[in-house]
Amino acid sequence: MGLENLILLLVLSIIFMPVILVIGCLVLVMTCNWSRNFRSGYVKLLLKVFQYGTGRIEIAEQQKKLETNKGKNGYANGNVVEAVEQAEDKLSTGHAIIKSSAMSKEDLVLLPNGNSSPKTPSIPKNRSFNSLNNDFILSDCLDFVHAGVEAIIEDEVTGRFVAEELKSWNLLTRTNRHYEFISVRLTITWILGFFVRYFILLPSRVTICFLAVIWLTLCTGLVGFLNEGPMKRAIYEKVSTWCFNFLSCALSAVVTFHNRENIPKCGICVANHTTPVDVMVLHCDNAYALIGQRHGGFLGIIQRALARASAHIWFERSEVKDRETVAKRLKEHVDDPDKLPILIFPEGTCINNTSVMQFKKGSFEVGSIVYPVAIKYDARFTDAFWNSSRHSMIQYLYMMMSSWALVCDVWYLPPMHRRPEESAIDFANRVKAVIAKQGGLVDLAWDGALKRMNAKKEWKQKQQEEFSKRLKVE
Repeated sequence: MGLENLILLLVLSIIFMPVILVIGCLVLVMTCNWSRNFRSGYVKLLLKVFQYGTGRIEIAEQQKKLETNKGKNGYANGNVVEAVEQAEDKLSTGHAIIKSSAMSKEDLVLLPNGNSSPKTPSIPKNRSFNSLNNDFILSDCLDFVHAGVEAIIEDEVTGRFVAEELKSWNLLTRTNRHYEFISVRLTITWILGFFVRYFILLPSRVTICFLAVIWLTLCTGLVGFLNEGPMKRAIYEKVSTWCFNFLSCALSAVVTFHNRENIPKCGICVANHTTPVDVMVLHCDNAYALIGQRHGGFLGIIQRALARASAHIWFERSEVKDRETVAKRLKEHVDDPDKLPILIFPEGTCINNTSVMQFKKGSFEVGSIVYPVAIKYDARFTDAFWNSSRHSMIQYLYMMMSSWALVCDVWYLPPMHRRPEESAIDFANRVKAVIAKQGGLVDLAWDGALKRMNAKKEWKQKQQEEFSKRLKVE
């Protein structure tokens, strides 16, 4: 029996050793400077193609507009220019419809933190109740009706959980405008792009992703056999960044890191959250311990692989007792100087790369140093936002791998400390504001949990109380 096991082990070694060597060589090639330069050149080429496509779209739309004007208004040749000049004259002389300066919903809606100071609507406060009864003016309520209709059509929260709107077309079919059929040249360009994305990029990326996950699992498993200490941490940092750089090739990632002198080395690292790929992006430059929800499937494989080599904190959101345990383990982790900085996404959900929403206060109550990190994706190359309520992880990865590339910027910001007598909520808002400013994102006070639940009852009561105060008369 012992001889049979030895023979089986020898056969497996002969079969798998060449495979491991091939994967290792591929990792070296894909993570070298040559590969990064190639991806950067590929992105620059894409920008030129996008510019060409945008130019063709603008020309086609201008021609269509001129033809429409000729057909409807009977303009011909130089009369179109004359009509445009007449329209401009109307605007300058005031004979055009001008948008009224009515109060918008931003002036009337009270934010959940209660810190906003909305403008007071134009209801005269010197009017008595009797005069209000006898001299009713319809315009008194129009501001509130206007704000309500605006909130129904488009509010600040719902728009953060849909794909970011592009200013120009990126030759992808994920649009209802059908730009690919505007002109023959643009149609040929789109067909070539379709062939490249689905018959060259997609198969090669799936293969690289499969090999990268195997390589990550193998390497972290080997690191897990080492004894705890500085040596294991140093080896894990190198192996982690190496493996994640290889994994990033599955998305043709081009990541630019700024202000690397502020790179986290201990404590807590907090960042805005657009996609699960955020973890991979940040791991391409530094090693982190992770805290978050326990997942199954593809993410679960990576979570278990990382847990073999370093200390991570996984929990179930539905278990309240686990949250208390998580807070305790988080405190123990950040108090240990030998452990990696722990990466946290305080929003608790993915936001669509346009804004930063409310930071949960839990990670800011620990009292540790906080390293803010801002992440901003370039939407021209792919829509990095993961709408988990609409797409599964496999569907999301398919969309990402069939896009052009993953291009983003990462800014390491100076470390921040909680000020004396500053609450955890105020500290969280201060950190959030710094991240939003650096990343060019909108700073919102709303809770990202509104993605899956209704507004809290106390928020509705605050709104009602605020409106009742404004409607009071003498």
